[in-house]
Amino acid sequence: MAGGIREHYGDELPENHEINVTPFIDVMLVLLIIFMVAAPLSTVDVNVDLPASSAKPAERPDEPLYVTVKDDLSLNIGNDPVAREQFAANLDRQTERNKDTRIFLRADKAVDYGQFMEVMNLLRDSGYLKIALVGLEAASGAQQAPASTPAAPAAPAPAASPATGGAP
Repeated sequence: MAGGIREHYGDELPENHEINVTPFIDVMLVLLIIFMVAAPLSTVDVNVDLPASSAKPAERPDEPLYVTVKDDLSLNIGNDPVAREQFAANLDRQTERNKDTRIFLRADKAVDYGQFMEVMNLLRDSGYLKIALVGLEAASGAQQAPASTPAAPAAPAPAASPATGGAP
């Protein structure tokens, strides 16, 4: 009903039992827009063809630091390309000289194992020993033998959840 008969009881206003949801909806829409804008910014935009892995994913830190070896053997720290000669200095600047920072190492599957180990040696020579290898999760029905090498005991894991591991 649009109207009603009221009796006048003085200066008191009648109680309103309706919930105003408009401010709640406005806040939710603003949060949705913020998350839609922020989500693409939190990913690495360097395209690389990662090999698959069947390892169990590990916890991901708040702000992961990715080092990427592309198929042309160029290096990237995060999204920024870096020359090999300036690799250690740029890595120190990114980590604020914190040698305990976990480095997530990604490499294209076309990269030769020897070239990959050179990058791991660059990391070790720079003092970074906490290195995690990143790969894609293998299909559940795929029969894939786990690759174990004595030089790199860290097991690859899904790109969304890097595996923990360390350089020897």
